[in-house]
Amino acid sequence: LYNLVYVCAVFVNGFACKDPKTAVVEDFYFSGLHMAGNASNKQGSAVTAVNVAHIAGLNTLGISLARVDYARYGQNPPHIHPRASEILTVVEGSLYVGFVTSNLENKLFSKVLNQGDVFVFPQGLIHFQCNCGTKKAIAIAALSSKNPGVITIANAVFASKPSIKDDIIAKAFQVDKKIVDHIQAQF
Repeated sequence: LYNLVYVCAVFVNGFACKDPKTAVVEDFYFSGLHMAGNASNKQGSAVTAVNVAHIAGLNTLGISLARVDYARYGQNPPHIHPRASEILTVVEGSLYVGFVTSNLENKLFSKVLNQGDVFVFPQGLIHFQCNCGTKKAIAIAALSSKNPGVITIANAVFASKPSIKDDIIAKAFQVDKKIVDHIQAQF
């Protein structure tokens, strides 16, 4: 008889499960949410994600976190998380937030949030946040997935590689193709 040792990594949702015997404290730790993200970009926001890619110990736990920094009048543009619901807490400033229900109703649920206020965005629904104040804003978002994913609507539609045909986008948005070309040129 042979004494065989099989070494293989078990992957759960694309991430290797670590042998508990080799776990170290760093597998459960992240430092950096005390530092502001650089919100000097076209959207005026910066997201600092803390998910399974940053903390290996989150694998299989079904949670993650993000800090969002907003410049004056900055926004976290309309986007979805395909694998998570989100609960957002305003730490500093004021945010106008909202989400839209799915077809056919497409109902907007929105509210202005102030420091300490909390808002929930259901999984898979388009949602956004906008700094409506004259000062910077900061929020902390908790998500119900170790790897929630993010699809920013404008990027997906207007910056896909290869591009979605102009006539398809023009018809979907009921605008002239020149407008589509102009918007695509911004990305």
